[in-house]
Amino acid sequence: MDKEIRWIGSAYDDLLGFPAKARQQAGFQLGKIQAGLEPEDWKPFDEVGAGTREIRLRDADGAFRVMYVAKFAEAVYVLHCFQKKTQATSLKDKRIAEARYRAIVNARKRKS
Repeated sequence: MDKEIRWIGSAYDDLLGFPAKARQQAGFQLGKIQAGLEPEDWKPFDEVGAGTREIRLRDADGAFRVMYVAKFAEAVYVLHCFQKKTQATSLKDKRIAEARYRAIVNARKRKS
């Protein structure tokens, strides 16, 4: 059975702002993750939080990223979706993802 996807903060609305092809690619890759498979192009992003990964998407409009955490049994959490403008991920984008990661961890602690 596929894991549920939980969108954190504005991640879903941000993904909807991607160009159609990048949005379609992101949806396909997230579907693979839900099924327990690896996305085609990703890298670990543990500096945001343990188990965080970044899906890397490229199309004619540029480079796009989807940061997510799939290590929790109950869901795949999508932390942040953004267009990458420089070689390195911006501090702003890292901080957004970090804050959302901390919010998930804190919410999970309160439930247990």
